Amino acid sequence: MPKLAAFPKLYMQALCKDGTMSLSEWIEMASQLPVQGLEWYAGFLEMQDRSQWGPIRKKVEEKGLSIPMMCCSPDFTHPDPDFRAEQIEKEKFWIDMTHELGGQFCRVLSGQRRPEVAREDGVRFAAECIDTCAQYAAGKNVTLIIENHYKDDFWNYPEFAQMMDVFCDLVDAVTAKNFGVNYDPSNTILAGEDPLELLRRVAPKVITMHASDRYLLEGTIEDLRADETGAEGYAKRLSHGEIGKGLNDYDAIFSILKSAGFTDNWISIEDGVDGFDQLMRSAEFLQRKIAEHWPS
Repeated sequence: MPKLAAFPKLYMQALCKDGTMSLSEWIEMASQLPVQGLEWYAGFLEMQDRSQWGPIRKKVEEKGLSIPMMCCSPDFTHPDPDFRAEQIEKEKFWIDMTHELGGQFCRVLSGQRRPEVAREDGVRFAAECIDTCAQYAAGKNVTLIIENHYKDDFWNYPEFAQMMDVFCDLVDAVTAKNFGVNYDPSNTILAGEDPLELLRRVAPKVITMHASDRYLLEGTIEDLRADETGAEGYAKRLSHGEIGKGLNDYDAIFSILKSAGFTDNWISIEDGVDGFDQLMRSAEFLQRKIAEHWPS
């Protein structure tokens, strides 16, 4: 049966920018949820001090939880090889963080979809960087997971491998064994594509999942794609929402995952932007659906 982790989507500003919430406070809150783990974020302010990694892990484990997954955003598609080398070193730091927190999975991305980088070059740049990082991660017993991502909060351009065909090409181009997919159905919707079609294409390689639901506040998916380039952060048309009440078909998603052998795997909840109560309801919805599709 899959296990649930929680991600502090609502509290990212407080935990990563202004420091108005401590990780101890988040851990205490999250321990009230019906989850088994916490997805960590490499950009938490307190995580920049290596000496804090051990004590923070202890605080999580004292609550009966673990930290299975690390969320980070390397940018491997820059045309400058020195820039890519710097990104590899950043990813290695995050792999170290994952390992010392007791985690198994560390995210990678392709990078930004820069207009001057051709598709074949971007795939090659990203695959080479991921393979280099995976070799390092293997020594730490960490598996790299690539997400079909939309856009990092602090990037100017959307994800290079946002579109399904490019994403699948990149997944196939990586040769490392300790590598797989972190599937996010909402991000496929943002690309104007079918999340179930992508899942069917990559299901055997899906190791972890981000659970969320999305709504368009105004306009259409085509409008979103037209105005997504060149501005920092998420498009204003876009909204996270309570899981089970948006555009994603979780019965279909879980049926495909189960058929592909997704069993003792982690699903991380990326929700709660409208409050902790919403995050609780999303967690309860996912627990019910997991029990339906993976009856013990």
